[in-house]
Amino acid sequence: MGKVIFYEDRNFQGRSYECMSDCSDMSSYLSRCNSCRVESGCFVVYDRPNYMGNQYFLRRGEYADYMFFGMSDSVRSCRMIPQYRGSYRMRIYERENFQGQSYELMDDCDNIQDRYHMSDCRSCHVMDGYWLMYEQPHYKGRMLYLSPGEYRSMRDVGYSGMRFSSVRRITDSC
Repeated sequence: MGKVIFYEDRNFQGRSYECMSDCSDMSSYLSRCNSCRVESGCFVVYDRPNYMGNQYFLRRGEYADYMFFGMSDSVRSCRMIPQYRGSYRMRIYERENFQGQSYELMDDCDNIQDRYHMSDCRSCHVMDGYWLMYEQPHYKGRMLYLSPGEYRSMRDVGYSGMRFSSVRRITDSC
């Protein structure tokens, strides 16, 4: 079970909201959100309501100022990442609708292009586990949280034109 406390202002100031599950729109609890403390578990926070916009992965710790990791404004929604202890499996595809070259991953990959000589990743199927996909090699740049399911097009999840270059599992180290 996870727990995060969001604060309206930087440095854990202002009104606060305690959250232990998904929250699609924080505006009913806080007028803005600019810092948080993750007391347990892992969360993905979004800079727009309804799990849209830029995403950031948070594990246990203190986040005194969202500007530190490039958040444009403030947190508007969040998802709690369920604890998972099973195996990890994901199939990535070069083109949309599961077309083109494909590879199955069961472990982290710090550079998709180098390892698989794959020009792009435009769709994927997450069979087991929870994953983070990044636009740059070595887990850098904008990221996308992926839970089990089929992703026929990265455009469908708000990432039109973005090239994904690395992927890592979210392990129980949260």
